[in-house]
Amino acid sequence: MYSISSEKTSRLHGEITVPADKSISHRSLILGSLVSGRIEIFNLLESEDVMATANALKTLGVSINKKKNSWEIYGQGIGNFYGNSHTLDMGNSGTAARLLMGIIAGSDVEATFTGDQSLSKRPMRRVILPLLKTGAIFREPEKSTLPLTLRGTKIPLPLTYTSPVPSAQIKSCILLCGLSSLGKTTVIEPSLSRDHTERMLKFLGAKIETTQLKDMSWKISLEGLPDLKPLDIAIPSDPSSAAFPIVAAIITPNSQIKVKNICVNKLRMGLFKTLIEMGAHIELTNEREIGGELIADISSRSSDLKGIKVPKSRVPSMIDEFPILSIAAAHAEGNTIMEGVEELRYKETDRIKAMCEGLQKAGVETIDEKDKMVVKGKSKSNYIKGGVEIHSKLDHRIAMSFLCLGLTTKKPIVVRDTETINSSFPGFMNIMNKIGAKLQNVNN
Repeated sequence: MYSISSEKTSRLHGEITVPADKSISHRSLILGSLVSGRIEIFNLLESEDVMATANALKTLGVSINKKKNSWEIYGQGIGNFYGNSHTLDMGNSGTAARLLMGIIAGSDVEATFTGDQSLSKRPMRRVILPLLKTGAIFREPEKSTLPLTLRGTKIPLPLTYTSPVPSAQIKSCILLCGLSSLGKTTVIEPSLSRDHTERMLKFLGAKIETTQLKDMSWKISLEGLPDLKPLDIAIPSDPSSAAFPIVAAIITPNSQIKVKNICVNKLRMGLFKTLIEMGAHIELTNEREIGGELIADISSRSSDLKGIKVPKSRVPSMIDEFPILSIAAAHAEGNTIMEGVEELRYKETDRIKAMCEGLQKAGVETIDEKDKMVVKGKSKSNYIKGGVEIHSKLDHRIAMSFLCLGLTTKKPIVVRDTETINSSFPGFMNIMNKIGAKLQNVNN
């Protein structure tokens, strides 16, 4: 187990590039395996989570090779996976597990999904229930956690599914299964979740439509058996990773940084909209489009923040960023209210509980309710004391959030079990130190 200490710094300054987008990296490998032909993926995130996806696809027979400046995939075409008794180790990646279940459900394959201690506690019922309706068979359908054994079907039934929550993982799982269907697959969700799967499918030539219904819900419809074109994919940098240095610069005096080549998909911009409403100085420059995704450089600097109530409608577009938003909120004047965030309880850990407990330990008042979190920001004269140890709960975003907090506290903060940071942000400590952070490894 590894620990990192974070010490107060005088300023953050400079230009950096953070690792590639994790969500898009997962999808580029998965969809690349479904084209008929060879593709190259540039700037793939080589994190533990993404490598779990790559290794699972290799187990299923896909040729995936690392080259000098790219990754090469020879796709097998839609529904062409086959075989029994595959064991797919998903590590810590819920995204990998849920999306690959969609692929397996639409193929003549039986596979057992396993994962680490953290992933094995995360519920899978939200994808199990719709997949059962397509003809897929789970060996223990009442079981909702890994390990799970799934038997797919070569031609899944077309499905219209109304999701109880906006979730890119649920939506993507169903759409990926629907690629093998003879008909149309439709997902209806109460508000629009991340659309990276839809964008990449459209980029590769699939017929997919997104429309808003009269009740303000959203319908995503996909025609089955598309001829996916073998087009190369370039992956932008991850806005969820960029959030950590951006917030760190906002809360640290005398700071100004630029993070380059960030995916600024409108369904990923909830955190930045919220920070601007709180008074943060954030600027987007050099905006352009690559491979169906919007890209820009994002600059931030030291700012005086005020607490706000985050609109519930914005939650899906920033679901991974609430931990680092909580750190920003601790430095704001007044209360920051986050409602409709119950989904955070089903991530790598219960993120509401973990953030509230850690902030309270560091000297920040919080309120923890079922689907609500409130952070009571400090006054300008009362800096956060720190001087505590925080256990990450094996959650990479909890770990990185509290390491950002330690850059401003009176006394250093030590975060335990930081090895999980590599699941999404390899090189985090070095990149942060490059702009002036004071992070260092410590002995347990």
